[in-house]
Amino acid sequence: MSNVTAAVIANRNKKHFLGVPAPLGYVAGVGRGATGFTTRSDIGPARDANDVSDDRHAPPAAKRKKKDEEDEEDEDLNDSNYDEFSGYSGSLFSKDPYDKDDEEADAIYDSIDKRMDEKRKEYRDRRLREDLERYRQERPKIQQQFSDLKRSLATVTAEEWSNIPEVGDSRNRKQRNPRAEKFTPLPDSVLARNLGGETSSSIDPSSGLASMTPGVATPGMLTPTGDLDLRKIGQARNTLMNVKLSQVSDSVTGQTVVDPKGYLTDLQSMIPTYGGDINDIKKARLLLKSVRETNPNHPPAWIASARLEEVTGKVQMARNLIMRGCEINPHSEDLWLEAARLQPIDTAKAVIAQAARHIPTSVRIWIKAADLETEIKAKRRVYRKALEHIPNSVRLWKAAVELENPDDARILLSRAVECCNTSVELWLALARLETYENARKVLNKARENIPTDRQIWTTAAKLEEANGNIHMVEKIIDRSLTSLSANGVEINREHWFQEAIEAEKSGAVHCCQAIIKSVIGIGVEEEDRKQTWMDDADFCAKENAFECARAVYAHALQTFPSKKSIWLRAAYFEKNHGTRESLEALLQRAVAHCPKSEVLWLMGAKSKWLAGDVPAARAILSLAFQANPNSEDIWLAAVKLESENSEYERARRLLAKARGSAPTPRVMMKSARLEWALDRLEDALRLLEEAVEVFPDFPKLWMMKGQIEEQQERLEDAANTYNLGLKKCPTSIPLWLLSANLEERKGVLTKARSILERARLRNPKTSILWLEAIRVELRADLKEIASTMMARALQECPNSGELWAEAIFMESKPQRKTKSVDALKKCEHDPHVLLAVSKLFWSEHKFSKCRDWFNRTVKIDPDLGDAWAYFYKFELLHGTEAQQMEVLERCISSEPKHGEAWCRVSKDIRNWCYKTPDIIKAVVREIKIPV
Repeated sequence: MSNVTAAVIANRNKKHFLGVPAPLGYVAGVGRGATGFTTRSDIGPARDANDVSDDRHAPPAAKRKKKDEEDEEDEDLNDSNYDEFSGYSGSLFSKDPYDKDDEEADAIYDSIDKRMDEKRKEYRDRRLREDLERYRQERPKIQQQFSDLKRSLATVTAEEWSNIPEVGDSRNRKQRNPRAEKFTPLPDSVLARNLGGETSSSIDPSSGLASMTPGVATPGMLTPTGDLDLRKIGQARNTLMNVKLSQVSDSVTGQTVVDPKGYLTDLQSMIPTYGGDINDIKKARLLLKSVRETNPNHPPAWIASARLEEVTGKVQMARNLIMRGCEINPHSEDLWLEAARLQPIDTAKAVIAQAARHIPTSVRIWIKAADLETEIKAKRRVYRKALEHIPNSVRLWKAAVELENPDDARILLSRAVECCNTSVELWLALARLETYENARKVLNKARENIPTDRQIWTTAAKLEEANGNIHMVEKIIDRSLTSLSANGVEINREHWFQEAIEAEKSGAVHCCQAIIKSVIGIGVEEEDRKQTWMDDADFCAKENAFECARAVYAHALQTFPSKKSIWLRAAYFEKNHGTRESLEALLQRAVAHCPKSEVLWLMGAKSKWLAGDVPAARAILSLAFQANPNSEDIWLAAVKLESENSEYERARRLLAKARGSAPTPRVMMKSARLEWALDRLEDALRLLEEAVEVFPDFPKLWMMKGQIEEQQERLEDAANTYNLGLKKCPTSIPLWLLSANLEERKGVLTKARSILERARLRNPKTSILWLEAIRVELRADLKEIASTMMARALQECPNSGELWAEAIFMESKPQRKTKSVDALKKCEHDPHVLLAVSKLFWSEHKFSKCRDWFNRTVKIDPDLGDAWAYFYKFELLHGTEAQQMEVLERCISSEPKHGEAWCRVSKDIRNWCYKTPDIIKAVVREIKIPV
């Protein structure tokens, strides 16, 4: 009773909320102002649900929990939650209405996406197929590799199946083959150790060694005393193996049967070369079989089937298939030819013979039959038999003629042209083999049978020319044009020009000239004749048909005898491709028709002078004086002729006469220069003072006067001369440079800078003035100022090759290559930049690239002497003698006139007699190797 009372009292004192779950959001102590906290034993949240979380002191488990929650949120962005229209997790504008504009915009975007997808679809699919096929070839599936073996398992018997050992199951192996005995050979070291180095005539049966040789006596193992030396067992085994290999490897005749070293390679070669999918082969077989059964009279199906088997390595099956196809389609030459290709040579002959019986009119069959024969006599017999069946085949006649000697070939061709009277090749071949008289008859018959072919006419013309009947050539060509036109053949200028070029290459010069003369005016408008004919001449020259080009020029000059431009082009053509005699003969005719053309007179005089005939050159110039009495060029040419031949007094007298009759600035300059070169400085100065009074705006007169005064060390007078000259000629860049250099030479750098600054103001965007100002600073060792000026110069003249070339070598060595790339981007085809890049490769010892860039430079601008000089110096140091001579000869033929170092040498009055070889060698001595 007391226990029950105690329980009732306890229940009455118990709080009603004990054992009841806490309400949502309840946090203990919040009502009395307490805040939650976290301890190591209690890692649960002790904050209000609406409080901002603070993870700074959260344990790793809590952080992991939070990360898992974030991952769950990311899972909402997977493909399962993706909607094609709204995207992930619904649309941002799902509340807005979907109207027609939205529908139209979506349609446009869909069409763009579809177009972009189709644009590369074909290429993408093809690339995917190729990659997959290549991958299957390199790494075939296990299923493909062992599919043949799996099919062969159907023929395995139950006894063979039971004898297959299980991997690692020795117990089952013993049960399946209980009678099998296991022998383990012992190494020689064990035998030697057991015997202890002794020899014995018998083996103890209880020792376990008798099992190795059960009743077998090995020859060669006994000692002379009859003892058995067991230590030589290993040596004897190797010896026997070598003997057996030698016996199998060579037969009685010495022909190798087995290669003991290369048998593995032979086995490798037996693997089928086809690496595709075996399922594709099966499908192809089934498909081709269906085609053959459906339409057995379709030869391509049989050929495709045979080639499929050939590719997969089953050649015999391919042969059987193709022969079956030949039986069903005996009149298909493609099948017979494929069968002959697949068969061995002896069998192929029989196959082709059978084919010839079924298709005696097939040219390809007979040609294949002849190709299978190895002896010439047998080939001839085949072709003779073929021509009995097909007498009108040009191909067979040509093949048969090629095997015969000239006499038999002529007989064959006589019969061939009877059977194939429309074959131009056979007629022409017969004409070439016949004598002159018979050839004429043959060609006449050919013209009767084929009146529309031009080759017969041109061959007749060549025949007449070859036999000395030059007068008949032009007649035959004229008659050919008339006959062809009468037979309705269109006269094509291009075809006839090509015929003329072929005639020249065959040596028929008169024939090609007659063709050009006859067809050059056909189809050309009267106002276009000159330009068209010049284009024809250029075309012939490019084809190396120089006689055709001469014929074109001759006809053009005959039509336009007073056109100076045609005479000049013809003269330059003779100069480049003709002889000196032909050039002089042409120039004589030219000056007769164009006596007022000074260039033609001068070319004739120069040709005589270069040939060493100075009197003839003087005679030509005297005739030129008569035709052009006051010509400055002819006066100066006469002076140059005399001065080059050391006739200085005659040159002075000529110049005096020229000053009296034609007092031009050039005549005055040449007069003063001759006196300067002869070291008559006072006479030169007197002439120059007179000249600058008459011609004050000719800058070269002021320049020469100042240079002579510098030579006399009269620097102040030279400075005054330059200043006066600049007032008269403010646009003369060389005059500004001479004045600045004089001040620099005097040591007054400030004044030199001032002069160059004034020059740049008067002549803006002039790169040479900027370059000289930069070099003034560099010579004064003020590299920073020079770099600043270079930057300003490149801003004003961004496409100046001279500035970029200087900028490359102003940089440090590691930066030069980058600078050269920038220079090439700005001035890709500038010779100065190309020369700088060549020198850069030279300094880096990249000689092969350097030579290539030098060649590019001189090809772009052959008039730049500095490029030739650097190129020649490079070859002198790193090239062969042949390369050195080649560069020198190319430079002489180009006759360069410009270049900084080149002009410094060539314009030096001390080198006034230098020719091109002397100048380039002097420049080579002056320039330095780039570093």
